[in-house]
Amino acid sequence: MSFKQICTALSFGLVSGLAACSPTMQSSTGGTYGPVPEEVRALAASYQDVNTARILPEDGCYWYEHSGPVETTLLPLLTAEGRPICTSASATATTG
Repeated sequence: MSFKQICTALSFGLVSGLAACSPTMQSSTGGTYGPVPEEVRALAASYQDVNTARILPEDGCYWYEHSGPVETTLLPLLTAEGRPICTSASATATTG
């Protein structure tokens, strides 16, 4: 094998490996979309993007999109005290 063939093979392997990487949570993640109620907006800490918030069916809590320098991920929507903001249906499901 020539040097050129080896470099080509290594380059292809590297690019293929990077193409397989993907963030664990993408902005296209499901959830219940719609206007966020004013009560939720009032509870949410000010540093979060409430406009992107949605309820995820897995836990019944609000999650918002955080746009970082590399990727956009979903993070739990928190109150100023650091508690997650969830629907009453999720509280019922977890307690009984």
